[in-house]
Amino acid sequence: MADTGPPIAAIAAALQQERRRVGLSLAEVARRAGIAKSTLSQLESGTGNPSLETLWALSVTLDVPFSRLVEPAKQSVRLIRAGEGPRFASDRADYSATLLASSPPNARRDIYLISANVGEPRRSDPHSPGVVEHVVLSAGRAMVGPMGEAVELAPGDYVAYPGDGPHIFEALEPNTMAVMITEHS
Repeated sequence: MADTGPPIAAIAAALQQERRRVGLSLAEVARRAGIAKSTLSQLESGTGNPSLETLWALSVTLDVPFSRLVEPAKQSVRLIRAGEGPRFASDRADYSATLLASSPPNARRDIYLISANVGEPRRSDPHSPGVVEHVVLSAGRAMVGPMGEAVELAPGDYVAYPGDGPHIFEALEPNTMAVMITEHS
């Protein structure tokens, strides 16, 4: 399986554009996102390697969907084969998210393929207000949902929950896979 890393040039350009749009300094965005100023500087210069957590924190700080920071160039027909696509790994858990489709104009949703393994669960900080996550488990088993209210999913099961509060994705079997849609209000 090809490991396609984050599209760092697209991330660099998007971070610069969104930071300027909100009129914040590099230092202020880094402070609000809870990351080092040097990390943000590296990302904006295209030399960093961001974790999933860092990019989520920046998207919340800049009040933009995650996909706006990582969106590849638009194509009329888009095919992503298994193992391809911009993949973002967690630095806290054996968990990764591959952006399958970003929100088109006049819609606010992103689609991800999630892969996770047994071990440290992926504990997510709250996303922007009004975000709802929809998860369909395709392989394995997992505990998914708000902290303290997570439910166990088996292949084919679906759950929706508020993503604007702390939530969790915990693989209960090796090679757990899911499709997640984040819906932004």
